[in-house]
Amino acid sequence: MPDQKRYKWRRDDYREKTRGLLMLNTGDGKGKTTAAIGVLVRAAGRGMHCAMIQFMKAKTDRYGEHESFDKLGIEVHTMGDGFTWDTNDKSQDIKTSEETWALCVEKMRCGEYDMLVFDELLYVLSYGFLDIDAVIAEIRSVRETQPNLHLILTGRNVDNAMQKLIDEADLVTEMTEIKHPFHAGIFAQQGIEF
Repeated sequence: MPDQKRYKWRRDDYREKTRGLLMLNTGDGKGKTTAAIGVLVRAAGRGMHCAMIQFMKAKTDRYGEHESFDKLGIEVHTMGDGFTWDTNDKSQDIKTSEETWALCVEKMRCGEYDMLVFDELLYVLSYGFLDIDAVIAEIRSVRETQPNLHLILTGRNVDNAMQKLIDEADLVTEMTEIKHPFHAGIFAQQGIEF
């Protein structure tokens, strides 16, 4: 019978034998946030201290993941004004993005987390609401001082302008849409999309 101690999760062992990853979930297909949530759930199950910060989802709404995260002890901060691709007030969108990024920086720098998800950050970068070079510089700085911190960034529109971020990442996953119920007239549903 194998020694059970050998297989037991130990945070100190984990920190000694791994390093934090920068992961991007992107593409036109569904599942970017859902995949990040799956990793958060797995990490929380292993005793890791986790948080998700959402850039675009409306802070006035409560989403299904919030209910689950409360039960699992995963922190979530929904900071957005709602999805703004048809924005009428770009200056407000920039302000909201800057405030949300400030919270991300605070969480990265504090040293209390093992994993952070910055949901919809890639949208914000692609719209030019934040400077991509400044974001990359901050992430690099934090990764130097906290080499075990995992970061997951989600969102669409990763194009040639974002190649620097792709180059910086350790893992990039592109979700590709093959078929989507919306095209058949089926709207977003609780428990599936939100």
